[in-house]
Amino acid sequence: MNILLVTETYPPEINGVARTLAQMADGLAALGHAITLVCPAHAARLGGGATAGNMTVDLCQVRGLPLPGYAGLQIGLPARRRISDLLERRQIDVAYIATEGPLGHSALRACQRRGIPALTGMHTNFHQYSAHYGAGILGPLLLRYLRRFHNRAAGTLVPTRILADELADVGFARLHTWPRGVHTELFSPRRRDDALRNAWGLRPDDIAVMYVGRLAPEKNLDTAFRAFAAIKSARPSARFILVGGGPAEQSLREAHPDAIFAGAKSGGELARHYASGDLFLFPSETETFGNVTLEAMASGLAVVAFDLAAAHELILHGHNGVLAAPGLPTAFIDQAVRCATEPGLQRKLKRHARETALQQDWPRLIVRLEQLFLALIEARPDDDFEGTVESIE
Repeated sequence: MNILLVTETYPPEINGVARTLAQMADGLAALGHAITLVCPAHAARLGGGATAGNMTVDLCQVRGLPLPGYAGLQIGLPARRRISDLLERRQIDVAYIATEGPLGHSALRACQRRGIPALTGMHTNFHQYSAHYGAGILGPLLLRYLRRFHNRAAGTLVPTRILADELADVGFARLHTWPRGVHTELFSPRRRDDALRNAWGLRPDDIAVMYVGRLAPEKNLDTAFRAFAAIKSARPSARFILVGGGPAEQSLREAHPDAIFAGAKSGGELARHYASGDLFLFPSETETFGNVTLEAMASGLAVVAFDLAAAHELILHGHNGVLAAPGLPTAFIDQAVRCATEPGLQRKLKRHARETALQQDWPRLIVRLEQLFLALIEARPDDDFEGTVESIE
């Protein structure tokens, strides 16, 4: 197949969406499919190709504007003529559009005009994010826009069954669940580094509490810091290590001078930081999936999360992680303290978390995605997939 991939974020940018799309492109290219990537220009992507893991994809860079509050990310501008030309020259069979902005809108229109099936992806809950940036009134408007955009496509990928059900309840159609995988050779307890733990000021029996992700308002980091304060009351030698960057970083550094801000990491360095921790706090309530949850589990950490997104799908409370009811920060804090103060429970959670992650195989998921693309290509224009939520796990 000749596949068009349209996105506003891709490596070397560091975020969960970029990593997922790189896995998608890499996996499909490894199966012999030709991938054409359309994304806003980036200084590190000035050549004619973009590397996705071990593969290289054809690259078409388009104009974009900086995204306020998200350094390095851009909003892609409309590029219908450019994309129409690509569809013809590259003889594109199917498209995957991972952005609902102007770039994604123009790509969807171009595909529809040429009769090329386009699948869209719901990677970010923008309608929920608005409340964290003082624009909660826009939430219902954004939801209506997102519904209209995705319902124009041949189908929409979502990462969890619970999100698919929520979207179906508000009128989204032709939803397909496609979860996320993890590279368990990269994210592994074997990468634990005692020298790194020493640099954090930890003795062998001290606890390293981790957070990995963007430092941004929508991540609910106040709950994480409250949880760590409670942990430190019980375990005074504990340290809180935050891996990532974002618009809230400076204010968090000023408010929490004792925390360790490691900055954004990727690849082996990211895996080393994960594995050198003990307890992973993930307080976000706005995720569509939350790749970091699965990466932490693969790294052998005890995970504390709200019962949402990836945690809802993957964690059996008390077996391979612990869950708190959404909207109850005190429950989250209580579970975090429990994990930090019960060594037997922590060991059990770590062991079973790793076992769960070993079952989340990227190659298997890529083959399922390939099958969906082939089905869309072979479908007649009047085939009706309306009203169903299908799993392609």
